[in-house]
Amino acid sequence: MDAPLAALRAAGVLERIAARAGRAAAGAVRNDGMAAETVATALGTSYSKALVLLLTAQDG
Repeated sequence: MDAPLAALRAAGVLERIAARAGRAAAGAVRNDGMAAETVATALGTSYSKALVLLLTAQDG
């Protein structure tokens, strides 16, 4: 019983770390002036998702 809970806790920590790193990276991309279209193409996502990513990014 303890192992699955520990794995879940570890997964939660990793998700938070990855989210923080992603926001910082998006902030760096935004600060470099990269267009949302370029980000969308590079990530294989839509323009609107890339735009949201850039607009909600943190400064790194």
